[in-house]
Amino acid sequence: MLSASDVTFYREQGYLVVPDVLDAPTLDEARGELRRIIDGARAVRAHTDVYDLEPGHRPDDPRVRRVKTPHKFFPVFQRLMRHPRLVAILRDLLGPAVRLHGSKINLKSPRYGSPVEWHQDWAFYPHTNDDLLAVGVMLDDCTSDNGPLLVVPGSHRGPTYDHHTGDPRAGGYFCGAIDPEVIRDEIARAVPLTGRAGSMSFHHVRLVHGSAQNVSRLPRTLLLYEYAAADAWPLMGIPNLSDFDARLVCGEPTIEPRIVPAPVRMPLPPALHQGSIYENQSDAARRYFPVSDAEAAPRT
Repeated sequence: MLSASDVTFYREQGYLVVPDVLDAPTLDEARGELRRIIDGARAVRAHTDVYDLEPGHRPDDPRVRRVKTPHKFFPVFQRLMRHPRLVAILRDLLGPAVRLHGSKINLKSPRYGSPVEWHQDWAFYPHTNDDLLAVGVMLDDCTSDNGPLLVVPGSHRGPTYDHHTGDPRAGGYFCGAIDPEVIRDEIARAVPLTGRAGSMSFHHVRLVHGSAQNVSRLPRTLLLYEYAAADAWPLMGIPNLSDFDARLVCGEPTIEPRIVPAPVRMPLPPALHQGSIYENQSDAARRYFPVSDAEAAPRT
């Protein structure tokens, strides 16, 4: 799937967009399953193990901003995490043995899809080495107007920024967001990851990124899979080994973590508002992306 220059670009810049990874039947199947999932949100009124809801959600007008861990609940997305063309790319970028770390579907509906503040995934789940990445499977066309992922090229080779509310030594809590004043110059260099539906983006776990509110009339749905080299082990506790090994998408398991020096900040003390990144970031002292009050406010 990838050329040598593609791999070099990813190593240097920390991201890559690969067009048309999914064929039309696979894309249609994923979209159809997602429509059924969203329709199921009519039965809920608050966040659940599956749904993270937008402000203003109503059972008769469901608004979902995230589907949590879809690979655990829906066979279509469990199969897709091992799609052969995707696994081929992962081998090129992470090596012969790769494990799924997690999954989610972020939805930005027209005119009100919630933004995600600037952050690094590494701040949420540091490992013994940083051979980890996130895959953005574009279930809709991603344009410059409908809230695409924004990334700062090369930032994966820089520091791990503070994602806390103030100095942790003074009682600050993890909030999953970087103070935008600290990275003003980095934000100025950000580029959007756009592409046709069926394309995929890949970004390094330490790459600074975020996304704005969807201000267009087009939806933007991004299925996100997070993958790790099999010898990258989480620093925040060892999971159930059987489950850990069951998430391998290629290669063999290992009980010998590869330990490589990397700048780490632990996500402790834990966020005051647990749940998705949207809940974590609700405590951020300063925000970068504007939110339209009219569209974000609960409706009556």
